[in-house]
Amino acid sequence: MKIAVVGCGAVGSFYGAKLCQAGQDVHFLLRSDYEAVRRNGVTVHSIQGDFTVRPGCAHRPGAIGHSDLVLIGLKTTANDQFPRLLPPLVGTATAVLTLQNGLGNEEALARLFPVEQILGGLCFVCLNRVEPGVIQHTDHGQVVLGEFQRPPSARTRELAALFCEAGVPCEVTERLAQAHWEKLVWNVPFNGLGVAGMAGYEAVLRGVLPPDQSRIAASCLPTDTLLKDPHWAQLLRELMNEVIAAAKALGMPVLPELADRLFALTGTMGAYKASTLLDYEKGLPLELESLFLEPLRQARRAGVPTPRLENLCRVLSALDAR
Repeated sequence: MKIAVVGCGAVGSFYGAKLCQAGQDVHFLLRSDYEAVRRNGVTVHSIQGDFTVRPGCAHRPGAIGHSDLVLIGLKTTANDQFPRLLPPLVGTATAVLTLQNGLGNEEALARLFPVEQILGGLCFVCLNRVEPGVIQHTDHGQVVLGEFQRPPSARTRELAALFCEAGVPCEVTERLAQAHWEKLVWNVPFNGLGVAGMAGYEAVLRGVLPPDQSRIAASCLPTDTLLKDPHWAQLLRELMNEVIAAAKALGMPVLPELADRLFALTGTMGAYKASTLLDYEKGLPLELESLFLEPLRQARRAGVPTPRLENLCRVLSALDAR
């Protein structure tokens, strides 16, 4: 299968490299990492064993051309680049699969391509890009695949089998929209509080007065710190419960027990820094729209009170503006 990977950060590079290792014809669309990957390939340091692959490399999408599968790992802050990057890669039979965070990504693709070509994937994995062409994989790795506004077809199950053959645990969901909200139950609290905690904004998140300025330089909050501290752990729970309540009001029966399961899974990650925290540390734009603001808008439309999420959005918006 000819596979084009667009957005070769941690997620795109890891899953693209796994598919390449399994013998697929994989091509990376690269900018800053182009020379490093062309010379040295992509190296994955993984709990499952280290490996290096040499995918095809291109600066321009036209140099890759129409592919059987386009795998999108871009940050959602770059979704405005879809019209420039994707059409040269997408033919009438191409499956377009976004592995991006949050809500609204499939809708953005549907403005460019027929609905029946669009799929979404949810990744539960601990990854970091440590240098150009080098990925650190520390835990998990499962992918859940579904089709946008459609039940899964035979093609979706074939793609899931392709991931499984590459050593990536992969399941198919009948309801992609619900799977997105289930992932938000983790993403909203752990991505959001990692950054808001780093800036010392616990009082704002609780709806009290802002903290004094001496706390603005507080250290970052990786997942293990959030879990161990009872104050932050309570905020994690409160945010998870708000996301679950919003999902239910929108017709997606996300079970309350999911919070307990995610706490247990996160406990195996160690001092993991979620992607939003890494972006903040690097001075990059935060994925506010897809991960926080759009879920908040949908919760409001459903009439669900989400005071913790509203406060979190205010804090993150202020930090992102800096």
